[in-house]
Amino acid sequence: MARRVDFFYDVVCPFAYLGATQIGALCAAAGATLAWRPMLLGGVYRSIGAPDYPSMPASRAAYTPLDLGRWARQRQVELRWPPAHPRRTVDAMRLLAALELAGDGARLEALTHALYRGYWVEGADVSDRAVLGPIAAAHGLALEVVDRPEVKDQLRRTTAEAVAAGSFGAPTMVVEVDGERRMYFGQDRLSFVAERLGLPAPPEAPAAPAPTGREALFYFDYSSPYTYLAATQLERLCAARGATPVWRPILLGGLFKEIGNPIVPILAAPEARRRYVGLDLQDWAGRWGVPLRWPSRFPMNTVTALRMTLAAPAADVPRLARALFAAYWAEDRDLNDRATLGAIADAAGLDGAALLERTAAPAIKQALIDNTAEAVARGVFGLPTFFVGDEKFFGQDRMEQLAAAL
Repeated sequence: MARRVDFFYDVVCPFAYLGATQIGALCAAAGATLAWRPMLLGGVYRSIGAPDYPSMPASRAAYTPLDLGRWARQRQVELRWPPAHPRRTVDAMRLLAALELAGDGARLEALTHALYRGYWVEGADVSDRAVLGPIAAAHGLALEVVDRPEVKDQLRRTTAEAVAAGSFGAPTMVVEVDGERRMYFGQDRLSFVAERLGLPAPPEAPAAPAPTGREALFYFDYSSPYTYLAATQLERLCAARGATPVWRPILLGGLFKEIGNPIVPILAAPEARRRYVGLDLQDWAGRWGVPLRWPSRFPMNTVTALRMTLAAPAADVPRLARALFAAYWAEDRDLNDRATLGAIADAAGLDGAALLERTAAPAIKQALIDNTAEAVARGVFGLPTFFVGDEKFFGQDRMEQLAAAL
């Protein structure tokens, strides 16, 4: 079986750095050929109509270094946020492109790791040719190669290949198995790359021997597909670790409005990212063995469904929430239709009519407002978001880290 991974990267991206520290061993374990493909991240952004430096809410910007630190510890990798970021990496990437053009894979890999270490461990200014010169010389390169037209063309070609493969950021990994190609985005999708290459899935963490008394606070809205996926796993994950899940509904659109985010981010994303999200959702649904189909009504007004959840007795909220999530993301039912909502609640063993009547109560309406304001105050910028104490975790793809915290 022929296996190959094209690893498209730019040394400016810390997540690509983390991926670069892992991809070699992964490919070796799978008997796959690894091709290092230096590209210009800014060139990718311009090709897909995205800004060179994508904006993000302040709460997300503050979370990113924390998230990187967790991944670095998990990967057992050194990482220090540099004194100035982002730096211009055109010359650094042209050095790498010169080696790709020459077909010198061994030196290309060695220089890649040297540049990543310089940027993300030593804080070197790789935009400064005086800094780049000695690094290039240590790998048998004259710095002057960065000005050669053929080297510039090589970097443009590889960047264009990444875009053609569906890239919208770094790292982008294109896995080819017996002629079939599939693109994966992000170092947090390396486990899917491994599975595609035929490696076994990582084992589950051992269960806790006794209740820990810890809680996992789960902010959710039925409008989010990744939150649906998280909801299918939360109870199992907490039970295995002796922890208690706390389900807290918020209005995601209200949160986005408050922090200045697009109300429906996926609709504002570049087309390449929108295409990838559909594949990524199916990857996660397949891993966890849960049904998922994109609903015919999207986006969905979930205000009444959220108020009905708040109207339910606390002990019944998880059961009702799971039923509502499944109704929308597996059964394509209309969560903005009161008759449908009542029927879902009835099927879950609750009194749907009584819950719907309570959705008009001022206290229920205020509770949804208060929950959303609380989430904003705690730095929530998207869903699913979890808290263990004051420690925040964003995304269904961080549930392994959530489990470790529990």
